[in-house]
Amino acid sequence: MAQVKVYYDREGNTLTVWFGDPRDEYVCEETGDEVVLMKNREGQVIGFEKLNYSLSRTEDLSVAFEAVAV
Repeated sequence: MAQVKVYYDREGNTLTVWFGDPRDEYVCEETGDEVVLMKNREGQVIGFEKLNYSLSRTEDLSVAFEAVAV
């Protein structure tokens, strides 16, 4: 079963999303839009980090997923 891991760092103002194993991270690539892509040795994107992401103290972080047939 595939897993998606979402981490919000309120102090660092980052939102990190992994849809691959974080231990497989080999290189990071900045996109120029305050987004960092984490890639494995094969160059596949296994996660991303949004920089300068913040929620107000009263907002909750909500994550929704939808599976689609390919």
